[in-house]
Amino acid sequence: MKKTETRIQKKNQSAIKAAGLKVFSQFGFRGSTLDQIATEAGLSKPNILYYFSSKEAIYEALLAQLLTDWLQPVRDIDPEGEPVEEILNYAKHKMKMSRLYPRESRLYANEIIQGAPRIKSVLTCELRDVVKSLAQLINNWSEAGLIRVIDPYHLIFSIWAMTQHYADFDVQVQAILGEGDHFNDAEQYLEDMLRRMLTV
Repeated sequence: MKKTETRIQKKNQSAIKAAGLKVFSQFGFRGSTLDQIATEAGLSKPNILYYFSSKEAIYEALLAQLLTDWLQPVRDIDPEGEPVEEILNYAKHKMKMSRLYPRESRLYANEIIQGAPRIKSVLTCELRDVVKSLAQLINNWSEAGLIRVIDPYHLIFSIWAMTQHYADFDVQVQAILGEGDHFNDAEQYLEDMLRRMLTV
């Protein structure tokens, strides 16, 4: 029988994950060390290893949680809802996640750039299955005349690219547009573009 975790154990695990996220998103997996994570978490290295067997275990736990969080908005899309609004709401949710969780987005981007060595099986199984279901739903809406005919996969990729750009390339956005929060303008632009593209 699995023992119930104490409040302190949950607190320490949360601190380790938060520290790992900060370190990994800044230095990448290879450039990060357990010592850096321990220092950031305010815990000893042996204490870190009590909860996670290795640096890789922390990294994989972060990626697993990230993918769960990112896939949930796809699963929340209502097949019986108004198609254009459902797609727009999904795009807005993705933009909100980029706004609130830029480190998580950069962590994921770094993993993908490296060839996804630690999550490739998830990408080719769970992620692919979820996206395939969404693509089929978009095709069904198109065939029913509820939205314009569009390649569903490239629509999904476009939403990902346009929303995650503001997290992954924040430095570039700030350099061009100046310091500030540009998410509201970006979200409005994305909504206008998608509405024009999808509305029959």
